[in-house]
Amino acid sequence: MPRDDNQLGSFLRSRREKIDAASAGVVDNTRRRVKGLRREELALLAGLSPSYYARIEQGRDRRPSREILEALARVLRLDDTERAYLWSLAMPSPAPADNDGIPAHTVRPGVLHLLERWGDLPAFVVGPRRDVLAGTAPAARVNPAWSPGHNLVEFTFLDPRARSVYPDWDEITLQTVAGLRATAATRRTELDDFVASMRERSETFRALWDSHDVYERVMGEKRIRVDGVGILRLSFETFALAGPEGHVLYVYFPQPGSADGEALRDLA
Repeated sequence: MPRDDNQLGSFLRSRREKIDAASAGVVDNTRRRVKGLRREELALLAGLSPSYYARIEQGRDRRPSREILEALARVLRLDDTERAYLWSLAMPSPAPADNDGIPAHTVRPGVLHLLERWGDLPAFVVGPRRDVLAGTAPAARVNPAWSPGHNLVEFTFLDPRARSVYPDWDEITLQTVAGLRATAATRRTELDDFVASMRERSETFRALWDSHDVYERVMGEKRIRVDGVGILRLSFETFALAGPEGHVLYVYFPQPGSADGEALRDLA
């Protein structure tokens, strides 16, 4: 599967196709045959010449200025996460530091100590590719993917157990791919090969990746089906761990006084 070597143009095209022309202020009395905004309409709304915007979308100009990107982001109504991703495509960040020779998959001792102290909660640490690097015992009992040696993306799309574990599998797939794109805003070099591999191995992943949706869920609620227990409804928070590794800590917890809390205590 060939890689998209014009990701900036593909992202812009996918966003303009989602904008309702009428709500953007375009007056068109003809019968529209295209989704969203036309190229020339986006260009004029952003204060650009249609020919110059065509150069950007076609990949013939891959370094537009910040002012131009800001104008496009305004018309396309990009949120903060989408804007960060747009900047990363046009102005890639330097590769992360090498962390003084410490392997990127090594979790700091202090973080491991915290996980030991949280023995009653599902909690785990992932790297940029969503490899699970460390976790608590309840994490592995609640979800087989939440144990070291697993990859959350591969489990979601390639493991037949995923559809059973995630009652809301369709929504989980959307969140998984959109979150991976958000990470790619700052760590593209680490994710390129992994994304290319997933696009080859999963048609569903490929379709979602090519839709170019990008957002992050840093908190929320998830339903997990646990063998012998049933469906647990758990809230979660995520914490980006400072440092060049790009590690993120996930902590899942039940609402106070809920039956989910009692079930989780039994598992722990």
